[in-house]
Amino acid sequence: MVAIRVFLADDHAVVRDGLQMLLDAQAGLEIVGQAGDGREAVHEVARLRPDVVVMDIAMPELNGIEATRKICEAEIAPKVIILSMHSQTEYIFRALQAGAYGYLVKDSVGTEVVDAIRTVHRGSHYLSECISESVIDDYIRQRGATKQNDPLLLLSPREREVLQLVVEGRSTSDIAEIAALSPKTVETYRSRLMNKLEITNLPELVKFAIRHGLTTVDG
Repeated sequence: MVAIRVFLADDHAVVRDGLQMLLDAQAGLEIVGQAGDGREAVHEVARLRPDVVVMDIAMPELNGIEATRKICEAEIAPKVIILSMHSQTEYIFRALQAGAYGYLVKDSVGTEVVDAIRTVHRGSHYLSECISESVIDDYIRQRGATKQNDPLLLLSPREREVLQLVVEGRSTSDIAEIAALSPKTVETYRSRLMNKLEITNLPELVKFAIRHGLTTVDG
C-alpha cells in the first residue's frame, strides 16, 4: 500500500512534534515535511508535493486561510485540512471557500486527525464531529455571499497579505521584502485596504484582523 504523504504546518513546534508522533504511529501515513509559518508552508508544499496538508489557521506572515488559497491554486493541489480553535460558521466558511477539504477543531484533533486525513485523501470533506452537519448545507447555500456580508471579500489576496503583516507590526520595508513588493506598493496596498474597510487607524485595524482570524497577535 502506498503511504499517504502528509505535510504539517503550525507555528508551534510542540504541536507539530505531537502530530508527527501521532501520525508516525499510524500505518500508511508518511510525514514528508513541516513549516512554522504560512509563507514557508506554501513554498515547501509546492516543492514536496504532499497528498494532504494539515494547516493551522493562525499562522504568522501568512495565515492558514490565505496559505490554503495559494496552495489550492496549483494545477495538482493537495487536500488541505484546517486546524482551528474556532468552531464558528464564519471561519469554517472561509476555510471551505479557500479550498480546504477538512476542518478540525483543535480540542478534538488528537482523536480525529487520522480519520480526517484518510477521508480527505479519498476526496471527501471532513468536519470535526462537534460541528453541525448543517454547516456544509449552509455553505453551499451561502457560498455566493455578497461582499457586503463579508468585509474580507472587499480585499484582494495581496491586500489581505499586507493587512496581516501590518497588524503583526512589520515595517513597510519588512513587508516589502517578505511579500516581494516595493515599499511604495506596500504603502499603496495599505492605504487602499484601510479605505475599503473604512478604518482610519492601526488599533482599529488590529481589532478587525483579530475579529476575522487573520492574525495571531491576540496570543
